[in-house]
Amino acid sequence: MKRIRSAAIFFLSCLLFCAFFPATERGQSGSDVSQLYSKRDVMIPMRDGVSLHTEIYAPKYAAAPLPFLITRTPYGTNDDRDGFSGIFSLYKEMVPEGYIFVMQDIRGRYGSDGKFVMQRPVRDPRDAKSIDEGTDTYDTIDWLLKNTPNNNGRAGLLGISYGGWLTVMALLEPHPALKAVSEQASPADMFLGDDFHHNGAFRLSYGFEYASEMETGKTNFAFPFDKYDLFEWYLDLGPLSNANEKYFHGEVPTWNDFVNHSNYDEFWREQAVPPHLTKVTVPNLNVAGWWDQEDFYGPVTIYQKFETIDSSHWNYLVIGPWNHGGWGHADISKLGNIEFGSNTSRYFREKIQAPWFAYWLKDKGSLPLKEALTFETGSNRWEKYDSWPPRERVTPHKLYFHEDGRLSFDPPAQDGDQSFDSYISDPANPVPYRHRPIGPTYPGPDWPRWLVEDQRFVHKRPDTLSWESEPLKEDLAVAGDLVTHLFASTTGTDSDWIVKLIDVYPEKYPPDPAMGGYQLMIADEVFRGRFHNSFEKPEPIPANEVAAYTVDLHTNDHAFLKGHRIMVQVQSTWFPLIDRNPQKFVPNIFNASAADYQKAEQHVYRSKRFPSNIELPVITH
Repeated sequence: MKRIRSAAIFFLSCLLFCAFFPATERGQSGSDVSQLYSKRDVMIPMRDGVSLHTEIYAPKYAAAPLPFLITRTPYGTNDDRDGFSGIFSLYKEMVPEGYIFVMQDIRGRYGSDGKFVMQRPVRDPRDAKSIDEGTDTYDTIDWLLKNTPNNNGRAGLLGISYGGWLTVMALLEPHPALKAVSEQASPADMFLGDDFHHNGAFRLSYGFEYASEMETGKTNFAFPFDKYDLFEWYLDLGPLSNANEKYFHGEVPTWNDFVNHSNYDEFWREQAVPPHLTKVTVPNLNVAGWWDQEDFYGPVTIYQKFETIDSSHWNYLVIGPWNHGGWGHADISKLGNIEFGSNTSRYFREKIQAPWFAYWLKDKGSLPLKEALTFETGSNRWEKYDSWPPRERVTPHKLYFHEDGRLSFDPPAQDGDQSFDSYISDPANPVPYRHRPIGPTYPGPDWPRWLVEDQRFVHKRPDTLSWESEPLKEDLAVAGDLVTHLFASTTGTDSDWIVKLIDVYPEKYPPDPAMGGYQLMIADEVFRGRFHNSFEKPEPIPANEVAAYTVDLHTNDHAFLKGHRIMVQVQSTWFPLIDRNPQKFVPNIFNASAADYQKAEQHVYRSKRFPSNIELPVITH
């Protein structure tokens, strides 16, 4: 079966390397560790004869046998001028502890032999000669144990993004010496919640730019946008069918895969991770960021799937106030304008990640967390839980939409079908997803922090509805899964529904006057209406009929502080993050014509019969 040839996850990894390791850090990595470690460059043979380029860094003055700490990557070891991998920048806190660090190019990438296959399929275990990323990891560990002196017979594995996915693949048939792993920001499903789609809605700017940059020529290619503001460029592109007609000409395989697989078919299902997770074989530390602009769905979904089968209590979770891979940065004491009161990334690496691997690989210390460790934004404190979502001290409450833009815990009292708010959604004038001008996804500086932008730039737009609570009389903390129950109708036959949960700061905010009235998005999601009954078989929305939509805003841990307000926004375009829905049902939006795009009047209901609301898991500390 065909597989996706270029995924956002791969290109993301290439670009994230520069984001994780600034030039100053990369340039210093050799001088920092070359006095302590010696390097060996080897080609490790796999069971099918292919050899993988591997760098082995062993401490020069080890007093006792040491475990391996392995990172496998599709984007190169990025050695500095001293010949030491820049990946060391991720492990500053573990370098003094002493490990045999191993950095390896996966097959077909950089110094490794063989053919690269994006998200290589899981092998058929009935075929003894078959290989996948799991067998490559197994064979690597086996070779290291036999050919590296002074090892203690144990190995750990970790990685971010694509590296996180490689880590999960190694858990399917793990080597007996693999004793601890950390899956960090791995995607889980590219149609339901990660890089390319959310609930079937196509992530246009992300998918277009990755496909063009990875599959135009043999090297990464910056698409020649001729407008500074890509909001205008994508709008001028017109219907998605123009991408091939004007630019790609059928020569970009990934774009063709988008076009040919617009529904949740076998193409997407075979790449999904959860069906392969049938047993917990190794202790795993899952890591995610609340404002991960790419793969928040993935690590949480993987954790939740493992949790259903974790009889050994080997499945753990950490979620912090980070964007994609932010815990790998030197200092995340703030993201955009949002202050966290401490260096949260260093805390994770020093207090969680380093002790985690020392415990499992060296029998040293104690576990640094119970089951789940989450950073409660708003109050800016770490919270430890016995389970996630928490089962104790949590009470579900519903915040209901009311007339005059009010949000209240009191259910609506009005009867009848005329209690609604409405707006005109016009694909020709979509709501931007972040402040204009909008630059490229990468390498522009705005993409990694857009989720914390002040949402006042769309508040009061005629095509955006808002409901807002009174100022809170006391702190209100939520911990767990956030779900919106939306009752809505449209004059069209297809529609997107975008929901945002927002923390509105007081207009007068003494700690930082410039933050007065700031609208901080806490959670958000899009749902494509054509999939209201099935992601496999889309169907038209009955025009002018009220339908119930459940929009999962995923899990969260946030304290709305005293004096703040809670806001919910609803809109139907989010451009060019999400492609424009024609609002007229067509079999495949990638083949829609310009004439298919039409205005639609949207109604969001707030009556006793149709009580639109957001369900909050309120926790008592």
